[in-house]
Amino acid sequence: MPIQRYKGYKGALTMLWALGALLAWGSAASAQTSAPAPVRPMLVAQDTLHAADTVWVLVSTALVLLMALPGIALFYAGMVRRKNVLNTMASVLGIASVVSLLWFAVGYSWAFTPGSAWLGGDARLWFAGLDYQISSGQVAVSHIAPHIPESVFSMFQLAFAIITATLIVGALVERMRFSALLLFMSLWTLLVYAPIAHWVWEPGGWLARMGALDFAGGAVVHINAGVAGLVCAWFLGPRRGYGREAFEPYNLGLTMVGACLLWVGWFGFNAGSALSAGGRAGLALAVTHIAAAAGAVAWMLAEAVVRGRGSLLGLCSGLVAGLVAITPAAGFVTPAAALVIGGVAGLACYWGATGLKRLLRTDDSLDVFGVHGIGGIVGALLTGVLADKSIGGVEGSLLTQTLSVLAVMAYSLVATALLLWLTRLVVVDLRVDVQDEQTGLDISLHRERLGS
Repeated sequence: MPIQRYKGYKGALTMLWALGALLAWGSAASAQTSAPAPVRPMLVAQDTLHAADTVWVLVSTALVLLMALPGIALFYAGMVRRKNVLNTMASVLGIASVVSLLWFAVGYSWAFTPGSAWLGGDARLWFAGLDYQISSGQVAVSHIAPHIPESVFSMFQLAFAIITATLIVGALVERMRFSALLLFMSLWTLLVYAPIAHWVWEPGGWLARMGALDFAGGAVVHINAGVAGLVCAWFLGPRRGYGREAFEPYNLGLTMVGACLLWVGWFGFNAGSALSAGGRAGLALAVTHIAAAAGAVAWMLAEAVVRGRGSLLGLCSGLVAGLVAITPAAGFVTPAAALVIGGVAGLACYWGATGLKRLLRTDDSLDVFGVHGIGGIVGALLTGVLADKSIGGVEGSLLTQTLSVLAVMAYSLVATALLLWLTRLVVVDLRVDVQDEQTGLDISLHRERLGS
């Protein structure tokens, strides 16, 4: 056996061992809490549903989809070089399409149906959540949200799966093969995102039973995507010329439009996670806006102190940092706490995209870990400190939040590395060759180019 292949198998075995150790630790951590009796999704009379809540979650689903299509596509496309703009957009659109099919085939059942502490166990895999019996006036509902149709709930959660997967694109732009990307993200959605979503958001998940608080995806979406993006950037290696030549962004105007679509879409992301059109949704919307504004101002001030000037890209990055950090806390904190969370996140993520990035020496192209990873960690930990029982009905625990952050980071890191290794076995090489990278992925992979 060639020595490189031997080392590859040895590395994979090491990752599997680490993954097994993590699962064993989690099992021990949650063993003292008895699992609730499984409640299978069921059919109910349509007139028992709550119309206002259904409408709000329908609107929220559209807002969250707007974040990726076209929000993330524009946000990222504006920051890459001209020769890679179309590939970046195609990556977002391709991932959204593939994840959508996989979600209804397998992913939703694994993430949001009762089963073990690790994974959903519902036998209905294909198109679970769409079991209508129109002639009898019945509709399927989830045990998590029995007041709205399960089709609406599953679509809302699909929008989260899409945005999480597309966020990772920012770490690996301008160098990964399109076929390899789609294969990897298919595996990642099923084997990384779905299990973590089950751990945190399904009542029988082991982190949910420990009391981890994650209102709308600080750990499930942002820490998960941030760590995965960092692993991808490390695994692929830096772009050719990174650190030696200037990589001029194509159009920061597109980035600003994308960032503003994210800001507006985030109201569905956070306020929609209340799953009702009530006071908690209203408060979640307000604290989301406050945190975004605080993050933008904090990042701008940090730039002014360090560089002597603010920038449009800094404002865009700062508002996203504030949005990321408030995500786990949105249904648990006061407006004053949101101001603190957004401000701290703006400063922390500025460091994550500058100082920490230099320390890590990894070409995380568009700072997925620096903004989403660091922002998610800040938000998750501050949720444990600032959660107000009078708002969410639960008390925060810094220890529990820390354990959940470490668990998600460890699993995402190990599982992402293993899936990249498996993808490389199938497609031989994850990266385009030198000539294709220099030419640009728009032409070399898609035979398309931007007009003049």
